Amino acid sequence: MPAAATSTTTPKRRVPRQERSRRRVEDLLDAAARLVVEHGVEAVTTRDIAEAAGAPVASLYQYFSDKEDVMLALAQRDMDEMDTQVAEDLAAVEELSVASLVRTTMRAFVSVYHRRPAFVEIYLRGRTNVAVHRFGREHNARIAETLQSFAVDAGLARPDLPVSAALLAVEVGDRVFQLAFEDSLDGDEAMVEEGIALVTAYLERYATPAGLDGVRR
Repeated sequence: MPAAATSTTTPKRRVPRQERSRRRVEDLLDAAARLVVEHGVEAVTTRDIAEAAGAPVASLYQYFSDKEDVMLALAQRDMDEMDTQVAEDLAAVEELSVASLVRTTMRAFVSVYHRRPAFVEIYLRGRTNVAVHRFGREHNARIAETLQSFAVDAGLARPDLPVSAALLAVEVGDRVFQLAFEDSLDGDEAMVEEGIALVTAYLERYATPAGLDGVRR
């Protein structure tokens, strides 16, 4: 399964070309991630991020226009990691079905949320930010298109599975994660499992016999 295309929401910024500059940007993002987990998105400032990274504030502004730009860059980095995780995990599934497709995809998301707690703060808990909200919706749309094509091409879903139904499934799953991680960075395991069952039952309405029974790879 190919990774979903990356979002175009993130404002264009200076792209570091030298290794030293790329390392500085990563240091700034890592520092921002630590601060977000410790203090929350709203409390963090660009000065805090620069100081935590051991860099001048002016250096941060060479690569990011403001704090929101840093948060979007963090979300972009973690969503790229999520896309990669989904692709790798699906490639390792020995028997594909609608149920295994849903479970593998949603579990891949959870594994990234566990590795990237700042992503939980910025994305799952930061939907009041218009830019982050729009960024997430665009990413969900690309995930839905990719998974719909994958399911149809693999013979798991009928060709009449509309992208809108795939998008609804992704959005429902997204809401499940919001609720599951609302109070704990560990997530509510029971709620995640309920969400997997919910999304699976919805999409199995469009499943082929092979999509229900499973296809060995």
